[in-house]
Amino acid sequence: MSIDTDIVIDEKVVIKETIPPKYNVILLNDEHTPIDFVIRILQQIFKHSQETSEQLTMKIHNEGSAVVGTYNYEVAEMKGNEVLSLGRNNGFPLQCKLEETE
Repeated sequence: MSIDTDIVIDEKVVIKETIPPKYNVILLNDEHTPIDFVIRILQQIFKHSQETSEQLTMKIHNEGSAVVGTYNYEVAEMKGNEVLSLGRNNGFPLQCKLEETE
């Protein structure tokens, strides 16, 4: 005994792709962390050139902060933690923050 049944699906599946947001890593100025140390952090963690590191460091010094990199959240958080860890291990109060890009 065979039963033939036709199944009709009247639903449409809509696939919506979302791009995860990016986050800026922002270094903040303080009066205790030496400029040479900040330049070294920018080269070591964020892979900036000597020239770019010097420019960013001066921007941080003069304006109080600067965006030093933009990444997905996990990478931004990891780099921020590296900055804090290196600063603490060397006795400096270097601070950074993450901000979601618009």
